[in-house]
Amino acid sequence: MRTIKAELLTDTIASLCVEANCRLPEDMRRRIETARSEEKWDTAKGILDKIIENYNIADEKFVPICQDTGVCCVFMKIGQDVHIEGDITEAVNEGVRCGYRDGYLRKSVVADPLRRVNTGDNTPAMIYTELVPGEQIELTVAPKGFGSENMSRLAMLKPSDGIEGVKSFILKTVEEAGPNPCPPIVVGVGIGGTFDAQSLDAVGFRQFYKVRVAFHAHRRIALAVEHILPLANHAQVFVVHDKNFDGQFVDGCGRHFKFSHLESAVARKAAD
Repeated sequence: MRTIKAELLTDTIASLCVEANCRLPEDMRRRIETARSEEKWDTAKGILDKIIENYNIADEKFVPICQDTGVCCVFMKIGQDVHIEGDITEAVNEGVRCGYRDGYLRKSVVADPLRRVNTGDNTPAMIYTELVPGEQIELTVAPKGFGSENMSRLAMLKPSDGIEGVKSFILKTVEEAGPNPCPPIVVGVGIGGTFDAQSLDAVGFRQFYKVRVAFHAHRRIALAVEHILPLANHAQVFVVHDKNFDGQFVDGCGRHFKFSHLESAVARKAAD
């Protein structure tokens, strides 16, 4: 049995909060820059140019990439042979508190969604734990911007709705979101399971290593994207999609869309 002091969690999370808000992972940079080099539509070129300029400035000056530094989602893979000395929840929230204070990150969380009174320190964090074999703790800190959070949707479809019902719901969600979430949009789709399971699976957070467009079901569902993207393109919504998922997708679905494979859109660290 290995003992880890809760203070170590606090220090690590504080650091990850700042890193996740200020540094864009290299794989995401490459995909965005590739999208820019292949883009033909002038408006989309301009948008991508600004995105690239913005994250380069953020990296150089170590300042937030976006003014919306989000609600802090903390995912913990805790080894079953680890004993944490101290209060885990308080240690995590203290890490968020310190990270957002010392990193000069915007505090956006409110104590009551109706009264709208800011907590002043961006707590409480959204904390998710998973027991795994071993004697290590892996932490994933994902600041979730409220623009994307507000555009999240969940539907309970009837079995008879089939694949067409799934496609219709995805398209409707993208169209209604419009320009509200900052482009390029990464669409996460989870199918199956229970109501509560989809709140996590839809954004791919159960796969800590990848935050991307995710169709984690039968290949028929993945291929349905071929038909969804041209329709959403008609609505002129700028979407990023993973063309490498489970085989090959057909390119040429419209110039408002770029296809990309986005990984590691979070800051991660294992406590050794």
